[in-house]
Amino acid sequence: MINPAAYELPDVILLPFVQGALAEDMGRKGDITSQATIDAGKQGTLHVVSRRPGVIAGMALARLAFEQINPAIRFEVIQPDGAQVQPGERLATVSGDIRSLLAAERTALNFLTHLSGIASLTAEMVKQVSHTSARITCTRKTIPGLRVLQKYAVRVGGGWNHRMALDDAMLIKDNHIALAGDLRSAIRLAQSHAGHLTPIELEVDTLEQLAIALEEGIKLVLLDNMDCDTLREAVAMCRGKAQTEASGGITPESVRAVAETGVDYIAIGYLTHSAKALDIGLDYEA
Repeated sequence: MINPAAYELPDVILLPFVQGALAEDMGRKGDITSQATIDAGKQGTLHVVSRRPGVIAGMALARLAFEQINPAIRFEVIQPDGAQVQPGERLATVSGDIRSLLAAERTALNFLTHLSGIASLTAEMVKQVSHTSARITCTRKTIPGLRVLQKYAVRVGGGWNHRMALDDAMLIKDNHIALAGDLRSAIRLAQSHAGHLTPIELEVDTLEQLAIALEEGIKLVLLDNMDCDTLREAVAMCRGKAQTEASGGITPESVRAVAETGVDYIAIGYLTHSAKALDIGLDYEA
């Protein structure tokens, strides 16, 4: 099921990503292999097929890749973003000039496999914590230039987004604390600068830091690299006072145990920096 927060990204946002990727792939002369081996004007149909089970994301990017190479190409979506698919299942059908189809193939699949991999991994983690109230969130650990796409894929997989950029909210971390002088100073400086619509989250490493955060009125704490026993203590301290978010090296193997400590959110950089691409191919049937 698609996260209700997984709003569709419009073509006007997606198009620059596709155009840049196509320019990179086409080089100076375009697809010289297809030009040499396929008759000009030859028409045909190719099928986008999943090789592995997973959750689809990035179908609009794939469509735009073909359309930018040749507007006459017909792209029919069979399994839209958010669909759970199985090996051998057709995801889309593309028809038109064969040279154009093959020229767009790699760009279309690069977007589709990468984003579907993120959506699939996110869906796996969401499923593992579904018996709790914890929400899976991503981080800013994204490939430079692709953040909006990767965070979209997280939403498609049932996760939620942390900050999109540095100006979304204040997140006070260890370096801020050290350079401000101490924890209380960092908190008070942030509070004095934040507008009424600017959230403040504080990263803490110990229960002692957490106690100070609660005294200073922090309403959202990032519990960094705490073991599960410490997380449970932190959650108990925050009950009725602040929301809790666990972070730090959380993987598919550890996420269930972290969720069972009672935290409200789990921030996972793994979703975007370590997701394995979903194996998807483009097949021709004579």
